Amino acid sequence: MSDRTITRSGLLLGLASILVVAMVSLAYYLTRDAIEESEYQALLLALTSIVPEGSYDNDLVNDTKPLPANKQLGLKKDALVYRVRKNGKIVAAAFPLTAPDGYNGPVDMLLAVDRQNRVLGMRVISHKETPGLGDRIESRRSDWADSFRGKSLGNPPQEKWKVKKDGGVFDQFTGATITPRIIINALRRALLYVEAEPGVFFDE
Repeated sequence: MSDRTITRSGLLLGLASILVVAMVSLAYYLTRDAIEESEYQALLLALTSIVPEGSYDNDLVNDTKPLPANKQLGLKKDALVYRVRKNGKIVAAAFPLTAPDGYNGPVDMLLAVDRQNRVLGMRVISHKETPGLGDRIESRRSDWADSFRGKSLGNPPQEKWKVKKDGGVFDQFTGATITPRIIINALRRALLYVEAEPGVFFDE
């Protein structure tokens, strides 16, 4: 193969690569707004499912502050606190947390608490728990997640933050005790962290 042929082939390959990159970039540019809007709506839906209607008057998705990664919330990366305001005052906060010890992997959640550290709501965002058993943690499968509304470290007492099988007050699932157990533990740890570091969630 001559040098001219090799050069020509190299140029064609380079042009093809540039064309592919340009097409991918164009596709991203054209769909970026739609993707961002879809992500915004998904997050808004999750937040409004755990923050009571009428308890806020701000943009929950965009009113945020940094949440450093920490072991107590199971967060390996920095995240965000979503502030809940009413008449300009922060009345509650929503934030992600992870139970790292799920039966088939981590369970990611979104939790909202008020300034008295009471649970306003909790939703499981993603998990790999067993279909038909552990997946009852999903709000579309059961109302189990709603059983935490209004609960705090004093209601029930901290030692009762367990499944009934372990002497606590929360229901477990038939044939699947591990999943609710690890979620309850994760929620208890999260409430303890909010109690210890309220400024992380409620300071400007």
